[in-house]
Amino acid sequence: MDSATTTGTDLAISTPPHPTAVERFTGISKAERKQLPSRLRQVSSWSRQASSATEARARIEQEAAEAVDHYRANAAEMKRAAQVAWRSIALDRSDGPRLAAIARRHALDPVGETTRELIDALADIEDAVGQAKKAYGARRLLLRGSRRAEADLAGRRLLDLHYWACELDAARLLGEVSRRPDRRRVRVREALLPSVGLLEALSDPSTGAHRLGSEAVLSPRKGILVLRNEGEALNEARRSEEPTRRAAIEAGNAVRSVDTDTAVRSLSVEELADLVRIEPLLEAGIHTVHEVIHPPSDLRELPGVGPATAMRMQEAAQALWQRTYDEMPLAVDNERRTPAATRLLHRLAEWEAGRRTKDAGAELALVQSLRPLTRSLTQPAKGGAKFYLILANAASLDDFRGALRAIAHRAEMARRVRPGNRPADPWADFEKRPADYYAMLSELGFLTEDEDKIHGDLSAEIIEAVRAQELRTSNLTASLRGYQHFGVRFALVQMKVIIGDEMGLGKTLQSLAVLAHLHAMGASHTLVVCPAAVVTNWVRETESKTTLIPHRLHGNRRSRAAKVWVEQGGVAVTTYETLTAIQPFLDQVDVACVVVDEAHMIKSPRTQRTERVRRMLDSSERAILLTGTPMENRIDEFRNLVSYLRPDLLLSADEFNPHRFRKQVAPVYLRRNQEDVLTELPDLVEVEDWLPLSTADERAYAACVRDGNFMAMRQAAMLQTTASAKVSRLVEIVGEAEENGRRVIVFSHFRRVLDDLAELLPGEVFGPLTGSVPAEERQQMVDEFSAAGHGAVLVTQIVAGGVGLNIQSASVVVICEPQLKPTTEWQAIARARRMGQLQSVQVHRLLSEVGVDQRIHDILAAKAELFDDFARVSATAASSPEAYETSQPEDPSTTLASDASDAEIARDVVATERRRLGV
Repeated sequence: MDSATTTGTDLAISTPPHPTAVERFTGISKAERKQLPSRLRQVSSWSRQASSATEARARIEQEAAEAVDHYRANAAEMKRAAQVAWRSIALDRSDGPRLAAIARRHALDPVGETTRELIDALADIEDAVGQAKKAYGARRLLLRGSRRAEADLAGRRLLDLHYWACELDAARLLGEVSRRPDRRRVRVREALLPSVGLLEALSDPSTGAHRLGSEAVLSPRKGILVLRNEGEALNEARRSEEPTRRAAIEAGNAVRSVDTDTAVRSLSVEELADLVRIEPLLEAGIHTVHEVIHPPSDLRELPGVGPATAMRMQEAAQALWQRTYDEMPLAVDNERRTPAATRLLHRLAEWEAGRRTKDAGAELALVQSLRPLTRSLTQPAKGGAKFYLILANAASLDDFRGALRAIAHRAEMARRVRPGNRPADPWADFEKRPADYYAMLSELGFLTEDEDKIHGDLSAEIIEAVRAQELRTSNLTASLRGYQHFGVRFALVQMKVIIGDEMGLGKTLQSLAVLAHLHAMGASHTLVVCPAAVVTNWVRETESKTTLIPHRLHGNRRSRAAKVWVEQGGVAVTTYETLTAIQPFLDQVDVACVVVDEAHMIKSPRTQRTERVRRMLDSSERAILLTGTPMENRIDEFRNLVSYLRPDLLLSADEFNPHRFRKQVAPVYLRRNQEDVLTELPDLVEVEDWLPLSTADERAYAACVRDGNFMAMRQAAMLQTTASAKVSRLVEIVGEAEENGRRVIVFSHFRRVLDDLAELLPGEVFGPLTGSVPAEERQQMVDEFSAAGHGAVLVTQIVAGGVGLNIQSASVVVICEPQLKPTTEWQAIARARRMGQLQSVQVHRLLSEVGVDQRIHDILAAKAELFDDFARVSATAASSPEAYETSQPEDPSTTLASDASDAEIARDVVATERRRLGV
């Protein structure tokens, strides 16, 4: 046998992996030679079918590969920290055929290993078939020697191939591989459907190309356009920050100049006696320092005064003016609305957008990293991209969504007050949110604070460490006062602390600033433990004051929320009672910091509640306990709180004394009082206490809804005695007011509510003061209340005690239910917040999370905005609180509403609540 010829034959026919296929030729029997023609026809048919299927599949693969290559070439890279975080691909109508090609390949049945071997064996057998045809019939008789042997060998191989293919059921396998998916239309919005297989194609590393991403989301053009607009808003605000800041500082200095001029007008020239001779001035009728600076005539013309003396007189007067200016605190007096103060408020409002983005470096960096995505938006929408495919790479899609949320949050803050788009009436805006304006003034350096009172009893070493502590505010969207800055850094330096600031000084904001800093430093999970009544407040404050994501781990969905928190991170807000239920989730993460609100609730070390919280405190590296109760009032309880954090600080019983104890626990305890740090008193601190309905509240409220009784719905949550969530919260407020040396005035529209409270509230309770009480008795009641001790409570009908009386002895105001007119509440608050009030006024609005309170609150907010735009401030109202007084019915609890508008509100709320409750 010719070895060269045999080799060529071996190349022409792929030997099937069958046991009869042997290298040694065994010949062809007579019976096999007889079957050879039909076997050759069968193998040839299989070969043609395999070739056709292979070519068809190759065309489908090629079309899909070209589509994938197109997307790879047009994928825009979005980098963060020098890594490709995400990629984006713009999709328009022309992408339909490409997606269809990818979908068609995705729909192809996979070719198994056996089928692949069969197709390979059937490939390129035409020459072998032609050779084998010479092995039978007359053609065989014409062959001699080696040529006959080659024909027989080819026949043998093809007979073995046929035998092997039949064993494999070649007809079935080739029929399967020949099936081709139908061509179908794929719309762009269907790009990520599993049936299309786009993400799988883009992420397939077997192609030799880099992976574009492991997960993806399809965003419509409108969503990306919003992103671009938000980025532009951020950049615009950032660019405006410095010039508007300078303008605000200049306006502030102008106010100080006006106030300084006013002050030096009353300074006698005798203040200059130690520096210059004042006799010539007095003889000339010049009696004030202001007249020396701005003399009626040239001082050089005065008898005995030459050019040098005149210059020294004016220099001395100007130096005194400057010293007065330097020591002059900036005050915004709502009772004295000077043009300079009005300009200052305008400038502060214009600066606000830039101020709120000055720490938005992270968000602006995100805007920059996403620029390859937004750049394509410059194309016109018609014929341009309709959707954008976002693919995760080094960062996840959750990170991408988080980036969008952070940018949107900052941009929304920037839009609230755009440069040049200042409020029409800055005084109305100032009255509505004075804390924001004072925070800006503090940030500009116009408000001075007593350093010693800010630091409490801390040692110089700790104070120095606190001052050196960096504070990252990229996740914080609110401005901090100076004392709040110190409190936040104190908590960061000391790791585990008690913040005992008096109510209204922003303990919640300081805690959130700590959490925001920790998340900016890489922390993923933080936890807030609080009473159930304030869970909603914590969630809302986290959303409004930070870019962090709050998770409500309370109620029926707590397990689902806990799972999301474990997976995504953020701030978990839960209750003392829920800790046990969510413990399995807490064990899965490292909690960077635990905040415990109303920490006096764990004052007893042996309760189960305390034990649950202590486990969290022990397992976390950082902790903040919040309490508004002064340490001096509850020494024993306070010792317990300190022992949970730093037992090494406590004194033994035999060496205990209050003064030494205070010094001893200073490294862990920080408390500031309002009068110590809020230099602009009297101030207004407003708190919305959103409370859940208790079981008793829910039953009573549902009955009122079924009856369609609007007024009964409004008071239902206050009539369940101590089973009411609102009443329980009110008792807490009264107790804390007593601890802090304050008196409380409680307003309600309803006589029945006031009667119940007069019996339920602890301590000295005066009233009810209602419209039926004669005027002389009303004032006598107020006088007795004002002379009472701390913690005294005056319960009064809001339209009776809310007008005509001066009740500045009360500095805590509680409004039991939202009123139908904003002016009703403003008038009531004005009774305590007026000239003669030496303390800041705290206003608590008790609001149920669901039901009529939520509905009225939303309506009230809209009314307040409308009223602000047109009529809130007038010259008369500004100069006289009595200008707010209006004629009211003596006993309004007997009426549904005072006008048609209120009646419409009542009908709408009743109908809405009936639908919600299905009654």
